[in-house]
Amino acid sequence: MGATPQGHFVTLHSGLKLHYLDEGQHDAGREPLIFIHGSGPGASGHSNFKLNYPAFVAAGHRVIVLDLPGYGASDKPETIYHLDLFVSAVNGLLDALDIQRCVLIGNSLGGAIAIRFALDQPARVSKLVLMAPGGLMEKEQYYLQMEGIQKMGPAFVAGELNDAEGMRRLLGLQLFDPSLISEETVNERVAVVKQQPHCVLTSMQVPNMAAVIGELQCPILGFWGMNDKFCPSSGALTMMQACRRIRFELLSECGHWVMVEHRALFNRQCLDFIAEQQVQA
Repeated sequence: MGATPQGHFVTLHSGLKLHYLDEGQHDAGREPLIFIHGSGPGASGHSNFKLNYPAFVAAGHRVIVLDLPGYGASDKPETIYHLDLFVSAVNGLLDALDIQRCVLIGNSLGGAIAIRFALDQPARVSKLVLMAPGGLMEKEQYYLQMEGIQKMGPAFVAGELNDAEGMRRLLGLQLFDPSLISEETVNERVAVVKQQPHCVLTSMQVPNMAAVIGELQCPILGFWGMNDKFCPSSGALTMMQACRRIRFELLSECGHWVMVEHRALFNRQCLDFIAEQQVQA
């Protein structure tokens, strides 16, 4: 897996083997933080959040950074990659680690997974941190509106991402400032994408949850770049209008990866949010 750190593996009841990093203190008084990455070809938990999770560990938190099924060093079966598969995998990991309650931190697909998990098991999620979450409109709308979505799938299926040049070109769509893409990230993603079956993206099914997000019960902190080419920033308004105890940070000159382009702000605001004592309305 190239420069990706070797973590731990767990085999779920379904037989699926997941890879995850488990860093920081196991403090019974603090809920673990679960980082859930997005669906970009070659993605892994580490490549998405390597600029972030060490700051949370340094602040005294236990951090779990998983590789979703089909990604990173986790199993990549030939199957349909629907939202329930991912939510079930997160649930299985938490069960295996005996984590009863946690904070979910997800970007893009990971944000959609976090939303669905919190809707299904509200008692298990104390807070949500979302970065440009998916699942807030119909799949066809994403393809019609978003340049990144239009280009990502065909490039993956055509094998254009199996070398550094092609991967760097795609990752350039993720950021407002492509110069922030490191060679390390490019190489990590190329190593993973060569192992991914086409169905990881071609069969992806994430339903539109806009009609039910008002049922979310926990406090929510969100981030969205106004120059996002994968998930339209209008999703922030969708969530703000539907949800209670929610706030969003909208950032100009920022693409799909807020946690990369504004990592200091992201890390600081997340840590402050996690530390807040929430009062039920």
